[in-house]
Amino acid sequence: MAEGIDWLDDSTPFSTRFGARYHGAHSALARARTVFLQGCGLPQAWAGAPQWRILESCFGFGINFLATWAAWRADPQRPRILHFMAVQARSAAAADLLRMAEREPELAPLARELHAQYWGLLPGVHRLVFEGGRVLLTLAIGDTCAQLREQGWQADAVFLDGLPPAHHPGLWSPHTLQALARCCRRGARLATCAGAHAADAAGTVRKALAQRGFRVEESTGPGLQAWYEPPWDAPAPAPRSAEPACIVIGAGLAGAACAASLARRGWQVDVIDAAPTPAAGASGLPVGLFGPHLSSDDNVFTRVSRAGVRAMLQQSQVLLQGGVDWNPGGVLERRPPGKPGLPPGWSDGPGADWNHAAPAATLRAAGLPEDSTACWHARAGWVRPARLVERLLAQPGIHLRLGHCVAALQRNASGDWQVLDAQGTLLAQAPLLVLATGPATNALLDLAQAPHLPLQPVRGQLSWGPQTAAMAVLPPFPINGNGALIAHVPNGRGTAWHLGATFDRDEEHLPLRPEEQAAAHATNQGRLPGLAPGAEPLLRPAFEAAAPGALHAWASVRCTAPDRLPCVGPVAAHLPGLWVSTAMGARGLTRAVLCGELLAAWLQDEPLPLDARLARALRAERLIARATE
Repeated sequence: MAEGIDWLDDSTPFSTRFGARYHGAHSALARARTVFLQGCGLPQAWAGAPQWRILESCFGFGINFLATWAAWRADPQRPRILHFMAVQARSAAAADLLRMAEREPELAPLARELHAQYWGLLPGVHRLVFEGGRVLLTLAIGDTCAQLREQGWQADAVFLDGLPPAHHPGLWSPHTLQALARCCRRGARLATCAGAHAADAAGTVRKALAQRGFRVEESTGPGLQAWYEPPWDAPAPAPRSAEPACIVIGAGLAGAACAASLARRGWQVDVIDAAPTPAAGASGLPVGLFGPHLSSDDNVFTRVSRAGVRAMLQQSQVLLQGGVDWNPGGVLERRPPGKPGLPPGWSDGPGADWNHAAPAATLRAAGLPEDSTACWHARAGWVRPARLVERLLAQPGIHLRLGHCVAALQRNASGDWQVLDAQGTLLAQAPLLVLATGPATNALLDLAQAPHLPLQPVRGQLSWGPQTAAMAVLPPFPINGNGALIAHVPNGRGTAWHLGATFDRDEEHLPLRPEEQAAAHATNQGRLPGLAPGAEPLLRPAFEAAAPGALHAWASVRCTAPDRLPCVGPVAAHLPGLWVSTAMGARGLTRAVLCGELLAAWLQDEPLPLDARLARALRAERLIARATE
């Protein structure tokens, strides 16, 4: 549910929930600059820093974020990465956010960019990405104190903002301020508008901050400033190499996403693969789907999938050509009769931005009866994975080394990982080694004398063929369910349809034998009547035709973990610097970009791109522990 807002005039919002008036657009911008940016010594304080992390206790209409973003843009000494972390009990309506910010002409273009990503903000953590990944907004929707405690952020500066204490005491409570103090690195600077509310409120906040390790500065301005300088020991940030380096083995989607995320943060990354081209394995799929998973209880698997879809959308919008490399126009999911898979009340909140019961017009376009149980995923679509891999690996700082078979992994006396080929030639050396090789991961863990992961290979075949004139009436959007049908995909010679893929668990043999390929085609065709009955007679001639080129097969092997979640992070404490990103299963397009960002965030001690509890569910250690029990 969005925050309830009435407008007293064209630019002054009033909270119906708390019975309080917000600052108007002009006064909010002035306050952002004088109270918060200047109060935290910005932009001077971040000059030359590789990254800077700002925490705001109440996001409101995003004016402080927009003002900070504008200051970052204008500063030639800006940090490479700007993290802005914020909490909000309930998200403001996107229209209200835009209405507020567009009253300030210099903020209007940035506000429109924020508005474009300001959707589907369910309770939990959401990552919004701007400036090609150099400005990252991490927005937590929920109780302020609980979110600060759970996410464990570390801030270089704090904007202690929100409605006056008399109207919203929870934002200024001792418990909330204690949770906020735990999010500060030693030396972090804090600015607050508490002094603008009332003298007694300012005194209460001043005392509470002092009790939690802040040195409060006397100020004659409109707010208070403080520094986090606790008399007790507080952890100092770990020193970082000026030019961090990494090796990624695997030039598929998982490896490319990890490499790109690190390269954006200034890392030098060597990507090694035995194949002569990138995306030679499962990532070479001609076309694949990305989209959220459904569950009536909105479980971990589902919430991870939404975070992955958001990351995928953000990355693809920057790198890919719409209608050629990808199409995020939505996906229809067939569901069991009477089981739409949506939690109760889903359509009344921000969840409807993600998915909702398919309307009658959509069912008709798919050739389905109007009483069909189906869900429309508005934030989903198809992608040509190899094109995405190519663009990810083209990022500055990535050095691609193809056609090199890894025969040995070892650590030298300084603790660097070394990758060698069969002749003993050193291919690359770096403190960090990431294995992103899907079902081949355990073979490389053997070389590193590391414990295995409980990975299951799953072979699959996709059936596809060129579209004829008669197939022009195939569904205009992908249909997913027991299998998937994706039509109207350009391939340089026209358009093609794609159907599949099969699931052969514990099978790794490639290429498929002729009888296996024929059986896989039959399996894919057999799913059509339950998936898209109107498409079955249109595609039947392709499966039955003897004419060359009417039907093609593509097959590869993906891998999955027992809990069906991806596996990211360090492998073992006694092997520092050895990390993995694997077990993407059949949802690599939904997961890989998110996992690359998660890996980079852990390595850089950054805010995570999803809820901390969800991130813990993806850690590699969970599988190592299970495998050694």
